[in-house]
Amino acid sequence: MSLAIEELIPEYLRGLPVYIPGKPIEEVERELKIHAVKLASNENPLGPSPKGIAAAQAVLADANRYPDGGTHYLREKLAALHGISPEEIFVGLGSSEIIDLAARVLLRAGLQGLTSEGSYAPFSVAIRASGAELVLVRQRNFAFDLEAMAKAITPITRVIYLANPNNPTGTAFSGKEFEEFLTKVPDGVLVVLDEAYIHYAVSIGLQDSVEAYRKRKNMLILRTFSKVYGLAGMRIGYAIGTSELLFAMNKLKTPFNTSGVAQAAALAALEDHEHVARCIETNATERARLCAGLAKMGLRPVESEANFVFMEVGPEAKEMSDELLRRGVIVRPLGWMGFAEAIRISVGTADENEKFLRAMTEVLTKRAGKSELAAR
Repeated sequence: MSLAIEELIPEYLRGLPVYIPGKPIEEVERELKIHAVKLASNENPLGPSPKGIAAAQAVLADANRYPDGGTHYLREKLAALHGISPEEIFVGLGSSEIIDLAARVLLRAGLQGLTSEGSYAPFSVAIRASGAELVLVRQRNFAFDLEAMAKAITPITRVIYLANPNNPTGTAFSGKEFEEFLTKVPDGVLVVLDEAYIHYAVSIGLQDSVEAYRKRKNMLILRTFSKVYGLAGMRIGYAIGTSELLFAMNKLKTPFNTSGVAQAAALAALEDHEHVARCIETNATERARLCAGLAKMGLRPVESEANFVFMEVGPEAKEMSDELLRRGVIVRPLGWMGFAEAIRISVGTADENEKFLRAMTEVLTKRAGKSELAAR
């Protein structure tokens, strides 16, 4: 008796959750016939680097040619930036592809991958998709509990995923805390450190993790051009790791995984220091204004080191998000990430944030007297 194709799919793949992207702003405007602002996907509200745009436009005429599959110039540039060799740089599709490849290289059935509850969903998906056992450690005060994570390591642990700052809570651990954690991690366990939002975390040095990598080579540091550089739509990021690990990952990646347009934009964006500085400064100012405005409403946003704000609002978080949506503001309800009573608000421009604060005031006024909000 022959089996149907769907019956051949391994059980550990059937049970995987589907990643739920933020609702496109075009869809919301079309459905509700309103002008909307999107504060749901942690995108850079100031847009791409102007130098990156110009570089991308300049190479579009060559789009009939395959890109540089070895990302030679970008790896050389990044290697010089971090003081390492080009062989220690892997360029991929944002951070997402690299998260997956690390699990595919090192995990299999009978082994364990470790991460935290309440963190970036693709960590857990990558571990489970490899056939390995997923081990989740509880957070402490909406942050990674590094001490508990170190205690959760077993002889069959092979990969640990961390995010600093963490998505969706925005919390971060210090370089000192991370170095202390690393002393408790065996050499045979890879620590994947996702630093997608590191530029916004002004309390953490950009080179701290790279210095830690120089001392302990069982690390894979992830960076992306999707956030502060404003190139989310280009899908390009990179990793820092040992040449041996990256060589294995290169065997599994798809050929020409990043486009020539994306590579050109990323190269130019690295030189646009003025744009990066403006994005960081604007984010810090507007993040503080968002938090202050929410606090005045009696809400308690979690202190953030990223370009978004996490906040518990009660069991009707999804309904509140829908009410904000009807007022033209798209935020992210977080039930699918394990926070049924929380929402995440990306930091937008001054006008976008003002629209959100007005809409939130209207929603709370409408819900005045609700016990789950009155208690917060």
